[in-house]
Amino acid sequence: MSPLIRSATADDLEAIRALLEQSALPASDLGVSRPQFLVACAGAERVGAGALEPHGAAALLRSLVVAPSWRGRGLGHQLVKALERQARAAGIGELVLLTQTAQAFFAPLGYGVVDRAQAPAAVRESSEFQRLCPASAVCMRKTLRE
Repeated sequence: MSPLIRSATADDLEAIRALLEQSALPASDLGVSRPQFLVACAGAERVGAGALEPHGAAALLRSLVVAPSWRGRGLGHQLVKALERQARAAGIGELVLLTQTAQAFFAPLGYGVVDRAQAPAAVRESSEFQRLCPASAVCMRKTLRE
C-alpha cells in the first residue's frame, strides 16, 4: 500500500519534527519560517514529509524526509512531485534547495547545481540559507514548467 500524501495540519507537526531530527535535518526555525508541509501517512503513522517555503515567484524546497523503514520505495520522489504540483498551482516558477547529502537524489528529478549567489535574493534571505545550512551545502535549482 502506498502512503497517502496530504497537506499537513498542526496535529502532524510533532511527528514531522521528529522525522527531521531523526535524519539530522534543520527543524529549529519551523515556527518562524512556517513552511507549507505535505506529509505522507501510512495509516496513522507519518512516514515522510516535505515542504515549500515560498519567497515571491520562487520557493525553497526543504525538509524532505522519509522514515528509514520507507526509504528505497519511491516515496521521496512522490513527495517531490507532489510539492512541485503544489508550487505550480501557487504560481511558483522556480524551486531552490540546499543539500549536503541528496544531490544524487535530486539530479535525476531535474534539479541542477548552481552557485548559491544564483538563487533568487528572497530565497537567499531565508533562515535556511542564512543560518541553518552550512556554506558547504550544495545549492540546486529547478525551473517549473506547465
